[in-house]
Amino acid sequence: MTRDTDVLRSAETLAHYHNFLGASHDENARRTRIVVVLTFAMMIGEIAAGYLTGSMALLADGFHMATHAGALGVAAFAYGYARRHARDPRFTFGTGKVGELAGFASALVLAIIALGIGIESVRRLFAPADIAYVEAIWIAILGLIVNLVSAWLLGSHHHGHGHEGHHDHHAHDHHGHYRHHHEHDNNLRAAYFHVVADALTSLLAIAALLAGLFLGWRWMDAAMGVVGAVVIARWSFGLLRDSSAVLVDAAANTELEDEIREAIEDGDARITDLHVWQVGPGKFAAIVALVAERPLPPGDYARRVRVHDEFVHVTIEPHPAREETGHICGLCSR
Repeated sequence: MTRDTDVLRSAETLAHYHNFLGASHDENARRTRIVVVLTFAMMIGEIAAGYLTGSMALLADGFHMATHAGALGVAAFAYGYARRHARDPRFTFGTGKVGELAGFASALVLAIIALGIGIESVRRLFAPADIAYVEAIWIAILGLIVNLVSAWLLGSHHHGHGHEGHHDHHAHDHHGHYRHHHEHDNNLRAAYFHVVADALTSLLAIAALLAGLFLGWRWMDAAMGVVGAVVIARWSFGLLRDSSAVLVDAAANTELEDEIREAIEDGDARITDLHVWQVGPGKFAAIVALVAERPLPPGDYARRVRVHDEFVHVTIEPHPAREETGHICGLCSR
């Protein structure tokens, strides 16, 4: 009975939850919800003003804002879903990548918006539309203010350039070497890009409307639309690239792999197979196969790797070297 109890206690000690959400998950969720409310209110205001004034420009911008409100709503939902199901055993590696899925979806929406703006802008270059300049300028200014506040809410806690959407993360390895990592949250980054894209279109619209009102340059509105479409498309491509890499478990950067090699290959042990992938913002899993003349217990190697606290799930496969053949291990395929 005592032995069974000890085994049970050991199993409970080794068991752990796969809660791989980012350190700033809840704060990011709160900021995103506030931005959703601001964007939705601005959307309702523009649509109502469009109906009351008969302005097609205001109606179009209001429905354009609705697409951003929807994408931001998806981002907020993703934060809530990931938190509610963080300890759900159905998610093998937790819900840390739910945000990446939302970010990927938002990037697709951004790409569609960029395409729509680009097509309409090119069409208006050849067939300029009548614009109620004064009315449109005031609404564009109000939209710019709302989006700048939203961008500040989503980006004020970042260090460095807000478009990167990351937190600084510092760690030291078991040799005392300094390491520097980032906590990438592509869900927050997607939400940030949506409000910045709206702010950019508002800013370009204001410049174009002023040029049309005071200089008679009607073509400026369409030209600025093309510029905005190109910039938004570039942001969308970068977000699609980064979020899809996480979703398909693409290999993490070589610096993380080097950390594991330094931690394990400091004796006769040699790594024969190594997989490192992201399971949440700033959280990584690793599978390591190694050979050694006298392999240590797997827990010893795992503890070396877990000195780097970004590694939250580590699996070690130690194998003895085959001395009789002089080969290190038949596992190595490289």
